[in-house]
Amino acid sequence: MTRERYGDPDVREAAVRRVQAEWGIELPDSFLLFLDFLDGLDDTERQALRDLDVTPCGVSDLFRDPGARPREGVDIRAHGRYYRDPPEFLTFLHGGSDGLHFGLWSDDGRGCAGVASYWTHDGGGIERRHATPLEAVRSRIEGAHRDLADYAADGDPEEEARLAALAGLRTALTRHETGERTETGLAYAQAYEYRRPSVDTARVTTLDEAGALVSGETAPGRPPHPAADPHRFETFMDELFEDPAALRAAHAEALRRAAAGDPAEALVLGRDLHWASYGLPEREEYASELLAVAYRELDRPALAEIAAAHHRHRDLPDVDVLGG
Repeated sequence: MTRERYGDPDVREAAVRRVQAEWGIELPDSFLLFLDFLDGLDDTERQALRDLDVTPCGVSDLFRDPGARPREGVDIRAHGRYYRDPPEFLTFLHGGSDGLHFGLWSDDGRGCAGVASYWTHDGGGIERRHATPLEAVRSRIEGAHRDLADYAADGDPEEEARLAALAGLRTALTRHETGERTETGLAYAQAYEYRRPSVDTARVTTLDEAGALVSGETAPGRPPHPAADPHRFETFMDELFEDPAALRAAHAEALRRAAAGDPAEALVLGRDLHWASYGLPEREEYASELLAVAYRELDRPALAEIAAAHHRHRDLPDVDVLGG
């Protein structure tokens, strides 16, 4: 069995520099700890990770080959970038069925503030409850443990073997992080996963449910994240987007406010339109224009470049753009 290596210091240093140069983002120490975890897995633990359908991807690919080039004519910043991913989302891990994937989250396009995830093919919004990549992996381990526990309790030897493999993978992970969390399965979820996040007054509600870090006025005045009722807010925005005249007026008002020195509405409306583009050219164009203006006014140039690269390549049939 071929083992993927993530620990070579020269390769790692080159990949870190490449990410900084291409995406403008400084990778956090927690991501390097995630690589240490991957590199330290034995064959049994590696198989247990694969059985979870958890696979490094996106920016993680550069830590196997930091010199990898994208296909001709494609910007590397489109690598691992799914259609609805906000510019703040940098994919590093595929998490299973229905397009579940995880990304490092960067509000300013410079540093990272935790991990985000969502299901590309299964509705729902972006979750930002995990602080680190290994915390996200631990969540997948405990979710699988919770689902298997009842079958194993009935004496099913196959499920008992899978639980034992998960236990070994958990032990490997907790050597690096979350070792103080002794709960497993459902108890883990109850302790760390099922808590509603507190209202963050520094963030503004967005349709993708991740919130935007921005100050200023929005039209209409949006509550802080996540204080809005998700269903009511989604219904309101859907009605706005389905009314061409109202949408044009909202787009123009966001640009007017940004020109007057307040880019908050341009950012949140741009993020909303990006999330709800659904392949419609007008929404894609409005989203691209608003995000370019907002990120420029907010001094977030790396996010502006990521957004522009994504806009050029949103119709790619495959998010893996390296080689081939």
